[in-house]
Amino acid sequence: MNSNRRQFLQLLGTSAAAGAGLTQRVTAQETPVVKMGNNYFDPIGLHVEPGTTVQFEIAAGAHSATAYQDRIPDGAQTFDSGVISEGSFKQTFDTPGTYDYYCSPHQSVGMVGRIVVGEPGGPAEQSPIPNGDVPSSDRIVDRETIAYEAFADGDSSSSGGMMGPGMGPGMGSGRGRGWFGGLPFVGGALGMLGVIGGALYWALRRGQPSSEQDNTAMATLRNRHERGEISDEEFQRRRNQLETTDGNTSK
Repeated sequence: MNSNRRQFLQLLGTSAAAGAGLTQRVTAQETPVVKMGNNYFDPIGLHVEPGTTVQFEIAAGAHSATAYQDRIPDGAQTFDSGVISEGSFKQTFDTPGTYDYYCSPHQSVGMVGRIVVGEPGGPAEQSPIPNGDVPSSDRIVDRETIAYEAFADGDSSSSGGMMGPGMGPGMGSGRGRGWFGGLPFVGGALGMLGVIGGALYWALRRGQPSSEQDNTAMATLRNRHERGEISDEEFQRRRNQLETTDGNTSK
C-alpha cells in the first residue's frame, strides 16, 4: 500500500516538473512583435531578456529596421533588415545593453526605436539619439513595452513625446494626434474668452450713464474716421445721429 502511494506521488511530481518545463519553454519561445507603419515603430520602446528574438513586421508602407552601428552594446551583432514592404524580419538579441535603430528611408523624419536587452548600457546611453526621440531606457525597463501612441501623445509616464503615430515631424496621420491635436481645444478656449470679454464689456456699458456711453461712442466714431474705416459722409451722418440722441436724452 505504501509502495503504491510512493509511486503515485513520484509520478505526480514528475508530471508537475514536466509541465513546468513545458511552460518555461513556451515562454522562452514567445516572440515580441514591433510593427513598422507610416513613419513609426510600435512599440517604440521594448524590453527583452538576452536571447530573445524580436520580429519586425510591416504594418504599412516600406521600411527597414536598421541598427545604429555606434549605438549598440560593444560586441553586439548589428542588424539591418533592408527595405521591405511586406512580411517581417527577425533579429535575436543576445548581448545585454541598449540598442537604438531606425528606418533607413524615414530616418530623417524621426522613425526610430529602442530595445533594451536585460539592463541599459552601451554607447546609446551616452548621447541623445540623432534622429527623432525615444523613451528613456529606465522607463522602458520599468514598463516592458511603451506604445508609440502613448509616447507620441506626451504621456508623462512614458517619458517623453514628439509626434503622433504614423507621422514624422510636421507630417499628418490619421492614427496619431501629437501636439497638433490640441489646437481645436485651444481655439475653443480662445473663442470662450472672446465671449466672456464681450459679455463683460456689455455689462460695464450698461452700468454707465447715457452721456458716458455717448461720449465713448463718439470717440470710437472719430477714431474709425481717422483711420479711414468710414467715409466723411458716413462720419457726419453718424455724428449727427449721436448728437441728436444725446440732445433728446438731455431734455
